[in-house]
Amino acid sequence: MQLFATSAFAPPQSLRLRRDRAERILNGLRAAVVFLLTASALMYAPHLSESLNTANVLVLAPMLVWTVVQYLIWYRREELPDWLSAVNPVVDVTAVTAIVGGYAVAQSGVLALRSPIFLMYFVVLAGRPVASSVRKAAFISALAFVQYAALLTWLWSSGRIPLVINPIDAVQQARVTPLDEVAKLILLGVFGIVSTYATSWVEHLVREASKESAERQRVVTRLVQSELDTLKLQLNPHFLFNALNGAMALIATDPPAAERMVSELSDFLRLVLSTSSEQEVPLERELGLLDRYVAIQRVRFQDRLTVTCNIEDGVRGALVPSLLLQPLVENAIRHGISPRAGAGYVQVTARRLGDKLSITILDDGVGVRARRSRERSRGTGLGLTNTTTRLIHLYGDGHEFESGPREEGGYAVKITIPFKLGRVSPPRNGSPIDGRLAAASKS
Repeated sequence: MQLFATSAFAPPQSLRLRRDRAERILNGLRAAVVFLLTASALMYAPHLSESLNTANVLVLAPMLVWTVVQYLIWYRREELPDWLSAVNPVVDVTAVTAIVGGYAVAQSGVLALRSPIFLMYFVVLAGRPVASSVRKAAFISALAFVQYAALLTWLWSSGRIPLVINPIDAVQQARVTPLDEVAKLILLGVFGIVSTYATSWVEHLVREASKESAERQRVVTRLVQSELDTLKLQLNPHFLFNALNGAMALIATDPPAAERMVSELSDFLRLVLSTSSEQEVPLERELGLLDRYVAIQRVRFQDRLTVTCNIEDGVRGALVPSLLLQPLVENAIRHGISPRAGAGYVQVTARRLGDKLSITILDDGVGVRARRSRERSRGTGLGLTNTTTRLIHLYGDGHEFESGPREEGGYAVKITIPFKLGRVSPPRNGSPIDGRLAAASKS
């Protein structure tokens, strides 16, 4: 089992964004630290030797320039360059090592090793879990350990630090004990291992959370798809039941008409099955289904029913929910036109309003009160209910659905959905579907 599990796959977008934000925060902290160190160096400059001031300038000036250049070049971008999260900690670790070495050369090794600047190693490593990959964190941890070990070796071998074994004597005599420095080196190594492991753990958690989120989204999508399919399946038997009832009623009085209705019903169901796997289809195909449905109803109602379509140019290819028009027109005929003693009409209108598609189905039927009473007594209203639910699933807040009585009498349903173009197939027999529908309905 590997201590630090790494993935060969690219990090998920969520992890990249988290690392980018963390790197920006760390760079802000770096800028604050560099400015504070620069201000401190300026304040102490009159009291320090020329060599110490030179060491401060040689280290802090490049760090200050590098920090400012980052903000000027890259911080207006949406994402920082990926390599910046590796270069910055390398620069920071090297700067800490350079300051300790510079103090040792300019003043004394004892001053350099006892300087609190050594703690900056831990500050740099502490930021790795939130800003770096596992490999980068391991590299920076190893770099800090190797640089400090090399610095100690150089100071000891060059005789720049006087050694004493007893730590108490080391404090009293301004010397350095090897035990203290080895302990600092061990702590630096242990902290580097912890930092790398923490980076691996954070990366693992984010990846797992990303996978779980994607899986939850897939499950939700499948559930919504299943619910939409169920709603469509409810509409088909609902219409089939009504159509067969109409055909049965004609068998005794007009057998040829019943035969024509069954034939038209067969054509209608064939078209429905051809779109059964699609949630959205071009409006033209919906008009084709509506054409078949009206042909079925024309056998029953004959000249009592007129259905007309007013389709604006350019919207035939717009995508609409499959089986959208037929249930709404059926609802208008069954609950609005059928109870009337005389003839009635249903009008379907479709037009584009900016980036929206507006569809209106209206009738001059019996009105809202009789309509509601009829729906309650027969337990119907499935077309409106299912249409509303499907629109919510498909478009969320991007749609509008209104239904209610008209001032002139009758009922109206208005639907507004996003305008999206699909592929338009050429109409059969070379004539517009809605034109044939209007002509057939009036015959």
